[in-house]
Amino acid sequence: MKEILKLGALLMVVCAVAAAALAGIYSVTKPKIELQKQLELQEALSAAIPGAAPDAVFPVEKDGKILYYEGYRSADKRELVGYALIGQWPGYSSDVKTLVGVDTSGTIIGIKVLEQKETPGLGTRIEEIKYGEADAWFQRQFLGKAAETVAVDKDGGEIQSITGATITSRAVTKSIVSAFNELKRAKGAE
Repeated sequence: MKEILKLGALLMVVCAVAAAALAGIYSVTKPKIELQKQLELQEALSAAIPGAAPDAVFPVEKDGKILYYEGYRSADKRELVGYALIGQWPGYSSDVKTLVGVDTSGTIIGIKVLEQKETPGLGTRIEEIKYGEADAWFQRQFLGKAAETVAVDKDGGEIQSITGATITSRAVTKSIVSAFNELKRAKGAE
């Protein structure tokens, strides 16, 4: 009995030390992680609204929640280039989160997949950049299309779905349509 108590106390001390170490590491790395996420978002916003100046993309918030981003040609907010919207839709094995940029008429001018955990070699091809190319071929298909009606070929649309990853392809298109409908609702509410 005494041996069990001794082992239990030792285990408790080890757990306390491990928890304190994890808490310390978390507090040290959290600001760096947040900074990295902010940099990734800035990069994605530049890709989504390519004509906007990097310092001229502003979030539009309501009740402390970012509804969408407005991108202007310069920081003086004289010429609106477009909007950036975050969309999310369930894919095959994860939610696919996209950032799509549209101009003032609703035409897609940029897209970036922010987050996905789809099947490697199939669904992950939504971010595939082929050798010698500068951007993802799947995402490039969306440029110039109307965000409100974009759909994959298997649903009667113009976007060529990825073979073996139709659900993921469909998730990207539906995340865009969903985000655009949210933008219309938000703009209508202003």
